[in-house]
Formats: sequence, structure tokens, C-alpha cells
Amino acid sequence: MATAASATTLYASSSISISTKPLSPNKLLSNISSTFSLRPLPIKTKTPRLSVSASATTTAFELGQAPHSSTPAKSLPFRVGHGFDLHRLEPGYPLIIGGINIPHERGCEAHSDGDVLLHCVVDAILGALGLPDIGQIFPDNDPKWKGAASSVFIKEAVRLMHEAGYELGNLDATLILQRPKVSPHKEAIKANLSALLGADPSVVNLKAKTHEKVDSLGENRSIAAHTVVLLMRK
Repeated sequence: MATAASATTLYASSSISISTKPLSPNKLLSNISSTFSLRPLPIKTKTPRLSVSASATTTAFELGQAPHSSTPAKSLPFRVGHGFDLHRLEPGYPLIIGGINIPHERGCEAHSDGDVLLHCVVDAILGALGLPDIGQIFPDNDPKWKGAASSVFIKEAVRLMHEAGYELGNLDATLILQRPKVSPHKEAIKANLSALLGADPSVVNLKAKTHEKVDSLGENRSIAAHTVVLLMRK
């Protein structure tokens, strides 16, 4: 038949050879590779790059310098500060707490009047504002502050607070001493502290604790105070 002959002719002229003999896997792969030219595609990867903004600022702490501005770097609705102070108690010195002279056989040995309560209140306010501590602003090696009343320090801290746009939200202070008893003088101390801060007495709290006769505090050889303040944006 003509159709069969044509098919025979087409088959005979084809370059494709068909073998019934089974091929090994390696031979089969070789034939496929040579026919279709299989080549691995290159894979492009991106190397991540870190960029640093040229506008990044260098802080005073990186330069080893103390900040001098009284304005906080960031305006916040409120700021919290903590202050701590401790002084040795020695004979021959007055014991002044919160600006009130307390009768006692020992007093605070210090460059100024040694008012442990006012000192830690100042540090709490300065800390809330992000400023240097009391020792940097009023150094104890400066003759100008020899025997100075600590009310000078607290008035300056209050000035800086108002300059930065804040006012006292509330204050909580704790005195730690074995003797004398603070309770008879607590209201006078609180009233004077409130007046120095320009704050209502209702936002100023004062507590006193003994140290259960443990270490220098419990042996009446020292006195300490902690203060926490909350400053509110005006």
C-alpha cells in the first residue's frame, strides 16, 4: 500500500534510532545530556549591606564629657528619678535632716552641712532630668560649698526642674538611722521640705526606718536616705 510505503520511507530517512536493548542509568543520562545540553543555571545571591546614616550624632558620653544642658534630650510627659546618700555620724557635728536641726550627740561629717535627706532629694531631681549628680554640680573640693546650707542645693535643683518645663508630681523619701527617733520631728521636716520644693505637703511623703542594729547604720555610726521623685510636664 502507498501509505505503508510512505511510512517506511519516512522511517528509513529519520535520524532517530530506536534500540530495544536496555541502557544503563549512566548511559541514559549521558544520552539525555548530549541531546538537550543540560547545564546547571547560575544562582545569583545578594550580599546584604549595612548602611550607617551620616547624620548619626555623637553623644557627650561617647566623648567622655558630662552633659551640661539643663534641658532633657527628649520631652516626656513625666520623668522618674532616684536619689541616695549616706554620711558618717561623728561627735561634734550638728545633725540636720531636711533643714531641721535634730538634737543628737552625733552629726553628719560632710563638706557642707551634711543634710542627708536634702542631698538625696537633689540627686533624685537631677537624675529625673538626666543631669549630673550633686557631687559634680556642687563638688566637695570647692571651698565655696564648705559648710553651705543644703537648701542652696535644693533650690538650684528646683530651678533646673522648672527651667526644663517640669514640676513635682510627688516625692517619697525614706530615712535610715538607728538613732535618734525621727517621729517627733517628722512633720517639721516634711513642712520645710515641701516649702523648699514649692510643693503641696500632700505630695511629699517621709518615712523613717532603723537598720536593726546591723552594720554602721544600725550601730549609729552613719545615716542614709533614699528618695524617689515623679516629675510631671507642666
